[in-house]
Amino acid sequence: MQPLTAQELHNLAMNIVGRQLEEEGYEFMGINSKPKRNPQFVCLKEKQLHFIVVRSVSYPEDPRDYDEQLMQKVKEHALKFEAKTWYAGVGLSNAEDRFLPVYLNEKYLIEYAGLIAI
Repeated sequence: MQPLTAQELHNLAMNIVGRQLEEEGYEFMGINSKPKRNPQFVCLKEKQLHFIVVRSVSYPEDPRDYDEQLMQKVKEHALKFEAKTWYAGVGLSNAEDRFLPVYLNEKYLIEYAGLIAI
């Protein structure tokens, strides 16, 4: 069994958030899949620009908790573009034992409460 890498977990979280954004009618203007480059998504919806930071979070961390300093920095940048800022934390854990890593091609649990306004 091969555990997913940090980049693979991040990509999985981005896919989960990206599908939600697509379903809700967001238009993707820019996508950045590097975890340290923010925001991950720059979207347009009803003529409003949105900056969305995505993080994959391992159990037992709470996916709704975010780095306030980082998000403040992203928000200040977003304001220059009159954009709204959002945080999307996606909890990913092994379906058999939440304390084990998420393995390639194995079942996993998702804890995602949606976008959090900053």
